[in-house]
Amino acid sequence: MEHLDKSIKFPDNRNYEYAYNQSFQLAKERLNGITDLTAQCQKSGANYDVLLKTITVDYLNAKYIVALPDVGISVSGGNETVPIRDKILILHYILTAKGTPLSNQQITFKELPEGIVYFRTFYQRTIKHIVANFSRQPDKLIEVGEKLGGHKADFGDAAVTINVLPRIPVTFIVWRGDEEFGAEGNVLYNSTITDYLPVEDIIVLSEVVTWKLVRPVHG
Repeated sequence: MEHLDKSIKFPDNRNYEYAYNQSFQLAKERLNGITDLTAQCQKSGANYDVLLKTITVDYLNAKYIVALPDVGISVSGGNETVPIRDKILILHYILTAKGTPLSNQQITFKELPEGIVYFRTFYQRTIKHIVANFSRQPDKLIEVGEKLGGHKADFGDAAVTINVLPRIPVTFIVWRGDEEFGAEGNVLYNSTITDYLPVEDIIVLSEVVTWKLVRPVHG
C-alpha cells in the first residue's frame, strides 16, 4: 500500500444535491413522456417489460431496474441505495440513445465536441487519479477493473475496458513512466459515445467509474 496516493479525497456531492435532484426530476418527466418506450429501450440495449412496466439495463456489471411511472431505480437482487448520479446517468443514457452501432474507432476525451474546453476538469476528476493510484502498480488497474466486468486491453503498461452501459465501453490506460518520461494515463471511448450521452454526462460517467476503480485500492 506504500504506493497509494495518500492525499486522495473522495468527492463530496452535497453541494450539488439541488442540481442533481432537478436533473433527476427532469429526466423522470422526459422518460414518462416517451410514447414508444420499447423502441427507445432497444436503441440503448435496455429491455422494457410492457406488463411489469419496468426497464432493465446493465450498468457496471449489475442489472438495474427502472420502475414506471414513479421511475424508482434499484439494483436487481440488491438492497443498496442507488446514488443519484448513477440514476441520472442511467436515465440520460436511455433518453439519449440513438441506437448507433459501435464503430471500430476509439477516441480520447479531447476529440469529443468541446472536449478541449472541458479537458482540465476531466483530467482532474479522472486521469489524475488513475495515474496517482495505478502508475506504480499497473496490474492493479486490471484486477480492480475486472471486478466491474472489465477485461484487459492492449494499451500502455496496463489497460482495462469496462462496458459501463450496454453501448458505452470505456478503456482506462496507465503508463508507469521512467527516468525520461513521467507516469501518464488516458481514457478512450468508442467514437459513437455522444450518440448515447452528452459530453457533460461523459465527464460524470468517467469520474464515477474512476472512483469505483480507486476506492478498492484504498480499502
